[in-house]
Parts: sequence; structure tokens; C-alpha cells
Amino acid sequence: MERNELYPVFLKVSQLNILIIGGGNVGLEKLTFLLKSSPNAKVEMVSIEFLDATLELAKKHDVKITYDAYHEKYLVGRHMVIATTDNVAVNEQVYHDCRALTILVNVADNPPYCDFYMGGIVTKGNVKVAISTNGKSPTTAKRLRQFFEDVIPENIDDLVQNLNEYRKTIKGDFEEKVETLNEFTKGLVSKIGDNELTKNKTVWSQLKKRFK
Repeated sequence: MERNELYPVFLKVSQLNILIIGGGNVGLEKLTFLLKSSPNAKVEMVSIEFLDATLELAKKHDVKITYDAYHEKYLVGRHMVIATTDNVAVNEQVYHDCRALTILVNVADNPPYCDFYMGGIVTKGNVKVAISTNGKSPTTAKRLRQFFEDVIPENIDDLVQNLNEYRKTIKGDFEEKVETLNEFTKGLVSKIGDNELTKNKTVWSQLKKRFK
């Protein structure tokens, strides 16, 4: 059985320098996805032309717009690059240029030319869940995201905040605090399972059938 060997991380993209190359529908999709999760992401887009919707979104989030064809000079100082043009040769050149400069790169719809994937994301306050299908099926990731958005209770952030305050009151070293919190929260999974998963068992059943 094939295994997903990707290592998930959560990036503070407001502290990184991100470049999106291409101003078409795919570029808009990637920008929208990024800003939905991280509204303060530091982004520049480079393209010969841009969709009106892209320009509107960029203006709302202070995204820098540059009208120009791709050139290696735009890679200087970047931490992450996303190539979304409709020119395969340009996208592959972006990949090779980034690899030479040890910059993380994602070429849209071309998994072999990706150092990372932009998976499905569920956000409930301070709780964030990322879903990956190893680049095999973005549609599956999308459906799973929709499912978990429904399953995870809206008040989950209250629990996170309360546990954070409780943690501050616990005495002892790190291991003792972990043990105390584990004991205190061990019933959480079963309670969420009883209240939420049971309520959504029809959705879950349909989801399993769809992805058999």
C-alpha cells in the first residue's frame, strides 16, 4: 500500500516572502486559498495580465501586483514560489530556477514539480486541520475538508482557550504537565465522537461510499 510520506508543517506566512507567478484563474485560486487561511500573508504576484477579481482581492490584502513576464530576478529573497502560468515551459523553468536557489516551489497541477502541496484546510478559531492526499486528488481533500468543517464543533476554540488557561495553573515539570493534561482530556475524543460523529453518521457513510 502506498503511503503519504509528506511532513506537515504550519508556516507563519506573514513572516515569509511569497511569490505567485501567473495572474489567471489558477493564480487567483492559489491566492484565494492562501489568504483565506492567512489573511496577512506577504505575497507578490507577477504576470503579464491579471483578472479583475485578482486585482480586487490583492487590493484588499495589500498583495503587490507586478506586470511583467517571469524572470529569475523575481526569485531574489523569496521563501516560497507558486507557478500558475498556462505555459508549461515557463512553469518548469520556475521549478528548476527555484531548486537551484533552494527555494520551496509549487508548480500548479504538476506534482513532480512540487516541493509542497496546498491541501485542504479547516479552521475553527485557534484549531487548524490540514488535509493532504499526496497530490493525488484535490477533490478528495476538498470533500474531507467539508466533512471535518461540519464535524468539528464551532465551540472547539473555547476548549482550547480554557485548556490553555488550565495549563498555566499546573505545577511540575513538562512531563508532569503533559501527563496531567492527557488525563484531564482523555474523555474528549469519545464525547466529541458521541455528540458529533453520531449526528453526522449519514454524511460519513456517504463519504465512505464516494471514495471507495
